[in-house]
Amino acid sequence: MKLIYFLLVVCTISLSTSCKKETLNSADAENIPGLGGDVWVKGPLDKWIYDNLTIPYNIDVKYKWDQFELELNKTLVPPKEEKVIPVMDAIRKVWIETYIAEAGIPFFKQYTPKFFSLVGSASYNTDGSATLGTAEGGRKVVLYQLNYFRTKGMPGYVRSDSFLIKQMFQTIQHEFGHILHQNTLYPPEFKRIGQKLYTSDWINTNDAEANSNGFVTAYSMSGPDEDFVEMIAIMLVEGKAGFDRIVNKIPAGTSALGTTDVEAKKSLRDKEAMVVNYFKQVWSIDFYSLQARSRSAIEALIY
Repeated sequence: MKLIYFLLVVCTISLSTSCKKETLNSADAENIPGLGGDVWVKGPLDKWIYDNLTIPYNIDVKYKWDQFELELNKTLVPPKEEKVIPVMDAIRKVWIETYIAEAGIPFFKQYTPKFFSLVGSASYNTDGSATLGTAEGGRKVVLYQLNYFRTKGMPGYVRSDSFLIKQMFQTIQHEFGHILHQNTLYPPEFKRIGQKLYTSDWINTNDAEANSNGFVTAYSMSGPDEDFVEMIAIMLVEGKAGFDRIVNKIPAGTSALGTTDVEAKKSLRDKEAMVVNYFKQVWSIDFYSLQARSRSAIEALIY
C-alpha cells in the first residue's frame, strides 16, 4: 500500500534496459549498502533509537543512506541526523504512546510496523506532486521530507510547518488503519454508504468537493478500504472538533454528483459511528479517548 499526499498518481512504468557483466573489486563492494557499505560506528543517535524504540517496541529506524530501500528512479537525499530524534520522538508521543495507553503494549507490539526508513527530501512525481509517506505490507514505513520537520520550540518553526507534521501522522495513522482492517475487516455496511460514488477519477476532486459527497478526503473516494482508513486518520489527526468542522462546513445545496448536504453529513456521521464501533467491538479500544489523546499530543507539537 502506498499513500501519496498532495496529489496521488498511480503509475506503472516498465523499463527495459540492457546490461553488460561487470566485476566489482573488493573496494567497490565495500561501499555498496548491504555489502559492507552500511557499517558505521554506533553513536548517541543509534543508542537513542535502540533504547527508546528497539528495546521497548521492537522498532528499528534506518536513517543512513541506502538506495536499495527506496525508489531507484527518484532523486532523494538522506535526512539530517539532527532531525532523526525529533521526528521519532514525535512519532513515539503521538502514535506509539497513545495507542499503548488505550490498547496496551501487547496489542501494539503485535500489529505495529517494525521498520522505519527516513528520507530527507520529498519524493517528487512526474506531475509535480510529492510523496510524503509510503508503507509496505504492514512491515515497513518510509517517511519523506524530514529535513523540513520542525515543531514548536525548534529553530525557525512557523505555524505553517504544522501542515507537514499533520501529514506525517496522517500517513502513519492511515497505514496502521490498513493493518488493522486487514487483520479483521470492518463491517460490510461501510462499503454500501459510498459505493455509488467510489471512483478512479478521484484525483480530479478536491477535499471540499469530496466532503460535499460524504467523504472525508478526495482520496477516500478511491475505494472503501481507503475511505475507511482515511476516516481513521483524519479523525485522529484533526480530533473530534476538527472532524466536526469538516462536517459542519459542508455548504447547503446539492453537489455536482447529486448529493445533498443533508445526505453528505449523514454519510460522514454514519462512517464515524462505524469506525468508533469497529474499534470498540474488534479491538476493545475507546476511539474517542484515543482521538483525544492523539490530538492533544499533536497540539503539543504545533501550538
